[in-house]
Amino acid sequence: MSEKANELDQLCINTIRFLAVDAVQKANSGHPGMPMGCAPIAYRLFTKYMRYNPENPKWFNRDKFVLSAGHGSMLLYSMLYLTGYDLSMEDLKNFRQWESRTPGHPEAILTPGVETTTGPLGQGITNSVGMAVAQEFLAAKFNKGDIKLLDHYIYVIASDGDMMEGISHEAASFAGHQRLGKLIVFYDDNNISIDGSTGLSFSEDVGKRFEAYGWHVQHLDDVNDLEAMDRAIENAQNEKDRPSFIVTKTHIGFGSPNKQDSSSSHGSPLGAEEVKLTKKNLGWPEDKTFYVPEEVSKFFSQFKQKGQKLEEEWKKKFEEYCRQYPEEGKLFEKVMTGNFGDKWQSKLPRFAVEEKGMATRSASGKTLNAIASSLPTLIGGSADLAPSNNTELKGYAAFSPEHRDGRNFHFGVREHAMASMLNGMAIYGGVIPYGGTFLVFSDYLRPAIRLGILSGLRPIYVFTHDSIGLGEDGPTHQPIEHLAALRAIPEVIVIRPADANETSYAWKAAIEHKGSPVALILTRQNVPVIDQDKYPGAEGLLKGAYVLRDTGGAKPDIILMASGSEVQHILGAAERLESEGIKARCVSVPSFELFDRQPEEYKKSVLLPEVKARLSVEAGVKMGWEKYLGEEGEAISMERFGVSAPSGVLMEKFGFTAQNVFKRAKEVLGKVKSSK
Repeated sequence: MSEKANELDQLCINTIRFLAVDAVQKANSGHPGMPMGCAPIAYRLFTKYMRYNPENPKWFNRDKFVLSAGHGSMLLYSMLYLTGYDLSMEDLKNFRQWESRTPGHPEAILTPGVETTTGPLGQGITNSVGMAVAQEFLAAKFNKGDIKLLDHYIYVIASDGDMMEGISHEAASFAGHQRLGKLIVFYDDNNISIDGSTGLSFSEDVGKRFEAYGWHVQHLDDVNDLEAMDRAIENAQNEKDRPSFIVTKTHIGFGSPNKQDSSSSHGSPLGAEEVKLTKKNLGWPEDKTFYVPEEVSKFFSQFKQKGQKLEEEWKKKFEEYCRQYPEEGKLFEKVMTGNFGDKWQSKLPRFAVEEKGMATRSASGKTLNAIASSLPTLIGGSADLAPSNNTELKGYAAFSPEHRDGRNFHFGVREHAMASMLNGMAIYGGVIPYGGTFLVFSDYLRPAIRLGILSGLRPIYVFTHDSIGLGEDGPTHQPIEHLAALRAIPEVIVIRPADANETSYAWKAAIEHKGSPVALILTRQNVPVIDQDKYPGAEGLLKGAYVLRDTGGAKPDIILMASGSEVQHILGAAERLESEGIKARCVSVPSFELFDRQPEEYKKSVLLPEVKARLSVEAGVKMGWEKYLGEEGEAISMERFGVSAPSGVLMEKFGFTAQNVFKRAKEVLGKVKSSK
C-alpha cells in the first residue's frame, strides 16, 4: 500500500473518530471511547468489503452491519453520514437531542441504514444470528446454481459487555451448531468496562469459548493494522462452514492522552480540554469541530454511485432470474416485500364442537399445519418444547446445515436467544418467524420483545401452559402475573383465545398484524369448543372483544367478561343467572390491545357504559382489567401463586367455575343496587 493511501486511510479513520468525539462533546452525553477505538473496523468494512447502496438501505442483497455495542452509536452514524446515507451533518450535531435522527442508541425505525435497534448488550449479536438463519433459509429456497439472489455477509462489532451477557452465549452456541458461515463478528477486546478493568469480573479466554462453540476464531493484535485486518476479513469470508469470530485488540478512547485505555472514556464526554489534547495528539485541527477534510469528503463521495451500480447489477441478475424461473421470481418479490398473499386465509380451520373439548395449544398446532403449505416462508419452532407447544410443521424438515430449507427450528433451551433470533429473522425479511415456550418463561425473553417493538418487527410468540390450568407442575410453572406483564409492554398484541375457533382467528390476527410482536396465549388443558351455531362470532376476536352471549335485546343487568379458558365459566354462569331472571351479557375479551384500538362507538356497544355491574374472570392477576370494570365492577382473579394439583382441582379451589361466577355475579349486582 502506498504512503499516500496510508495517509488517506488514517485521515478517514480520524475523521470518523472526531465526528464521534465532537458529537458526544456537544451533546454533553454519550460514549466516545468505543468509536475512537473501533473506527478502523468500521472504516475498513464500509470502504473495502461491504456491498450496500446508501440510496436504498433496504436493498435485499446488501451486506448487513450490526453494531451490537450500540452505546457506540456515533461510530455508526459517522459512517452512515460519510458514505452517503440520508443523514446530514445537522443530524450528527443533534446527537441525543429531542426529535433527533441520531438517538443515544441506534434505532432501526428512525435512522436510515441502521439494521436493528441495539444497546442492551447481547441483543445485536443475537439478532445477527437470526439474520444469518433467514439468509440461509431464503437462499436455499430461492438461489439457483447459476443465479444467487441472496449472497452476502452479516458483519458485527460486539463488545466485552456483549460477551458477558448470557444471551450471547446462547446465540453463539446455536450459530456454531448451525454452521452459519455468512456471519462475521469483530470482538472489540479493549479490556475496559464501566467499572474499570474487565478483569474485575471477566477472565475467561473468549476466543477459546467461541472455538468450543464451533466458530472459526482469529486474533487481530492491533486494530490499526489494516493489512492484518484485511487478511482476517478475507479469511473469514473464505470460511464457508463456520461463523467467524475475530478477537480484535483495541484501545478505548484511542489517542486521548489521559483517557485512552480508561473507563473514563467509556460513557462520558472527554471534556473540552481533553478533546483539544486528543486532536493535537492525532494531528487534528484543534479549533475545528465536525470537521471533514476535503480529501476525505471526496473519497467517501464514491460510495453512493458504487452502491447504485451494485444494486443495478443485482437487478439485472434478478431480471434474468425471473426469465428463467418466473414463479420463483414472483414469489421472491412478494415475500421480500412482505406480501404473503391471502390464499392461506381460506385454509384457516373451523372446529366442530367436541365433547371432550380441545386445548387451544392443540388448536394452534392444527391451524399452523393447515396454513403452512400456503405460507411457504412461515418458519419457527420452540425452545425445546415443540411437542408441548404444538409448534412443529408436519412433513417439513428441521433447519440444519444439511437442510437449509427446513422450516422447523430447534432453538434448544434458549428462550432469550430464541426471541432475539426471531427479531433478526424478522429484520431480514421474507419470512414469518414464530417461536414457542411456556408462558411462565416469557420473563426470560422480555428484553427481546421490547426491542422487537423498537425495531418495528412482528415475530409471533406461542406461549402455552397459560395459567394454573397446567396443573401438577405447580407454581414454578404456573403463570400468574405474566399476562399483565406482557400487556404492560406498549404495542405488543397479546391474544388469549377462548377456544379452538378463536385460536384459528388468533393466527389470522397475528399474521395480518404489522409492526410489533404478537403473543398467543394458549392452554395446556382441554377447553370446550364453543358451539358456533349457538354462540356465533369467533371472528369477533379480530376486534379484541365481542359479545358472545346476549340478552335478546333487553338491557343486561350485568356484564360478565373473560378471556381464554375462563370464557366457558361466564357462559355457564349466565345460563344459571337467566334461570333466576337475571340478564347477563357475556363478553369474550381475547385481546385488550385489539379492543382498545377499536372505534369508541364499537367499544361502547360491547361494554355498555350504563351497565355498572361488571365481573371479569381470568386466572391471572387482576391488573389491567380495571379499565373495563369501572368503579363498581369486580374480578375473579389470582392474587397469589398456585399450587401443584390436578387442573380441575385447582380451578375449583381458586374459584374458576361457573358456580362461583354465578355466586359472585349476584354479589356484584347486590352491591351495585345498594349503592344507588
